[in-house]
Amino acid sequence: MSTKRIPLAGVIGTPISHSRSPRLHQHWLRRYGIAGHYIPMDIASPDLEDALRVLPKVGFVGLNVTIPHKEHVLTMADSVTDRAALIGSANTLTFREDGKIVADNTDGYGFIENLRQGAPDWNAADGPAAVIGAGGAARAVIASLIDAGAQEIRLTNRTKARADTLRREFGHKIEVIDWVQAGNALDGAATVVNASSLGMVGKSEMRIPLDGLSRDAVVTDLVYAPLETPLLQYARALGCRTVDGLGMLLHQAAPGFERWFNMKPEVDDALRDAVLR
Repeated sequence: MSTKRIPLAGVIGTPISHSRSPRLHQHWLRRYGIAGHYIPMDIASPDLEDALRVLPKVGFVGLNVTIPHKEHVLTMADSVTDRAALIGSANTLTFREDGKIVADNTDGYGFIENLRQGAPDWNAADGPAAVIGAGGAARAVIASLIDAGAQEIRLTNRTKARADTLRREFGHKIEVIDWVQAGNALDGAATVVNASSLGMVGKSEMRIPLDGLSRDAVVTDLVYAPLETPLLQYARALGCRTVDGLGMLLHQAAPGFERWFNMKPEVDDALRDAVLR
């Protein structure tokens, strides 16, 4: 007599103790009464390939992936979604019943859904977008903004070469602004995104001049520690609509949870409270 396995999922990276993903998924598992578990696993790079071979055999149905494995897992997957290929990294793996590994990137989805929830009338086509940063998060943001209809994206980064690389990859809708003139990127922008670590606890402050911000802009910061960054404080005081970065974390988790546990979860205040507790 066979018994159905309890589905397992988790998050892999190193270090992993800081991850809020376990609180998030465990809240959903309890809320929907699902017999399943979500486990944080500190897996070093040399052990990554062995882990991806073994975990499906012991009942894992999928994984979230964080630093430093987000790019490397693309080479180990049997199938890579178009958006993961475009962004160049994966944050969500699904282990299919036939043994195949599917790699996806839901960061851009989480970014857009967070904006739409926090500023319901936001429209990517309303005007230029300004993006600060040119790392992996910025790649996901840019791809999702273009997909949502943005016609002009002003990109600025401390290392200009990285911004130039994104300009070459994403095309003519990207305008690279030198870091010394970063404040100009905000002038008249309808959407402003901090996709860098500036303003995060333990990181450098954001010293970009903010006087070009329009009070009509929607301003969001991918940083969520602190939840209200200096950028968001300034924008809120000016009268802008502001959207904090925690919602992106919550929304990017939903597609994976739905695939693994066959339940579309809700992103609401109860989830925010559970993750912040």
